Amino acid sequence: MTLEMGFVLVVIVVMFVALLLELARPDMIVFSALVIFVLTGLLTPEEAFKGFSNQGMLTIALLFIVAGSVQKHGLLEQLMKQWLSKSKKVRGSMFRFYLPISLSSAFLNNTPIVVTFTPMIKNWCEERGIAPSKFLIPLSYVTILGGTITVIGTSTNLVVHGMLLDYGLEGFTLFQLAVVGIPVLILGFIYLFTVGYKLLPNNKGFSEQVKQDSREYIAEMTVSNSFDFINETVEKAGLRELKGLYLVEIIRESERVSPVKSTTIVRAGDRLIFTGLISTIAELQQLKGLQLETGTHLDLDDLKNGDVQLVEAVVSHQSSLLSKSIKQSQFRSRFDAGVLAVHRNNERIKSKIGDIILKPGDVLLLLTGSDFIRTYQQSNDFYVVSSMETPNHLNENRKKGWFSLIVLITMILAVTLNILSMFKAMLLAVFIFIITKIISPEEARKKIQFHVLLLIASAFGVGTAMTKTGLASWMANGLLEIGEPLGIIAILIAVYILTNIFTELITNSAAAVLMLPIGIEMAEVLSLDYMGFAVTIAIAASASFITPIGYQTNLIVYGPGGYTFSDYIKVGTPLSIIVMLITVTIVNMVWF
Repeated sequence: MTLEMGFVLVVIVVMFVALLLELARPDMIVFSALVIFVLTGLLTPEEAFKGFSNQGMLTIALLFIVAGSVQKHGLLEQLMKQWLSKSKKVRGSMFRFYLPISLSSAFLNNTPIVVTFTPMIKNWCEERGIAPSKFLIPLSYVTILGGTITVIGTSTNLVVHGMLLDYGLEGFTLFQLAVVGIPVLILGFIYLFTVGYKLLPNNKGFSEQVKQDSREYIAEMTVSNSFDFINETVEKAGLRELKGLYLVEIIRESERVSPVKSTTIVRAGDRLIFTGLISTIAELQQLKGLQLETGTHLDLDDLKNGDVQLVEAVVSHQSSLLSKSIKQSQFRSRFDAGVLAVHRNNERIKSKIGDIILKPGDVLLLLTGSDFIRTYQQSNDFYVVSSMETPNHLNENRKKGWFSLIVLITMILAVTLNILSMFKAMLLAVFIFIITKIISPEEARKKIQFHVLLLIASAFGVGTAMTKTGLASWMANGLLEIGEPLGIIAILIAVYILTNIFTELITNSAAAVLMLPIGIEMAEVLSLDYMGFAVTIAIAASASFITPIGYQTNLIVYGPGGYTFSDYIKVGTPLSIIVMLITVTIVNMVWF
């Protein structure tokens, strides 16, 4: 190993650790590694930033706009509602619902699909007394499985395709991955309908738990001068034996009193932190001299007259709220809404609301005005925004919806028949959507997830550094020394597992970019078809089932389904093994 190779390896290891510890946003961490390579002279600016003009990455940007245009007018949602309403049995409903969703995810970005259908499925389940947790992880998984059928099914496939073109090799055709993707989807369905269904938890929905007062929330109340028990003990003030409510902390200027004893004195200006049932919290504010802090001018009493509503919102990967406390983000002034509760890993966070530092996947219980959902439905700050009372409706326009769907199908046919390349087809689709006003330029800009593009483009540069310094070749030879005596199957399994581990720990696109140079080197040394390794890496990088953090769609359903980290491990591990065995077997048969 040369000094340059060692330096690149150290930077990549530090990058991995930073990604694991969530020290910053993934795109900023990978971009920082790229900047280091440029500043140290390992990469020229042209080599480092070549990924920003990569055809695969630019196609991903266009697909964000295409998917947003097709889903904007609510046609798919209405068709799916009608289709779903015809099913009576739970598993029959799963099949009717997930088959068309998985097929649509082969042609549309799966993130907006999951964002669109998560609140719909949740409401549908709650109307029928079914646990949403039985449906939401499968929603994420089937979109991932469906995305393995075509090259435009996931950003990962397009990233690998773009890298192959950069290497001067032939990229994927539209349905080349289907030889693996279709068997993976079929067997994945069978697993999810049988063993997987039994392994899924039977959690009540978030909103259902609120309605039944079965989940604890945190509330903050301020003691004013008009409180009748100032300078009296907590017990005498009647704050000790409250039904379904517990006084966990008193904040007095810079002092925190915790645990609160029955003999603790209550003083004017004290901020009382309660945990308990939302109905009891609402009753407590009727006491003279105690004022509920909702973080907004809105009040729980306003729920009765319909002026305000309880809203559930899931914090997104690209949210501007991340890595800062709710107070620092000025949530109240920005959104004109108050945060009543924050849930993470299906547990209430035991902290003062304003001090909580938000993370992707956190579920916020908000007290908002009646127009909050309409205003922030398309916001990058939240994945899912849905009312606790009424289902979420998109701006419906059936004619525009059908037109956008026809345009998409036409473009797919043009790619299939080799009339247009994928990039040109998606570019034409976006052009048609904008000139026909299906989507405005401003809406198109908002649909593009720039943090995803920055991550992918930066990862391209990191991959270039691995190839240029010889690190990719060195790692490939190391893997071959271990795997070659065991045969090609063992080598493919090793490549698959390593890629899949990277995907679960960091991100799918970054895993693909880092592993593809290694895979191509291995193919060259073994004199095998590079396409077999490229397909293996593309599928392994997409098949993220074991953790909620490896793939965005897993994180989107994390909070609304009330899941724990272990639920993904329990349900996702067998599915991951199934996908690996199918992929390795078919790749060996078809390409080797």
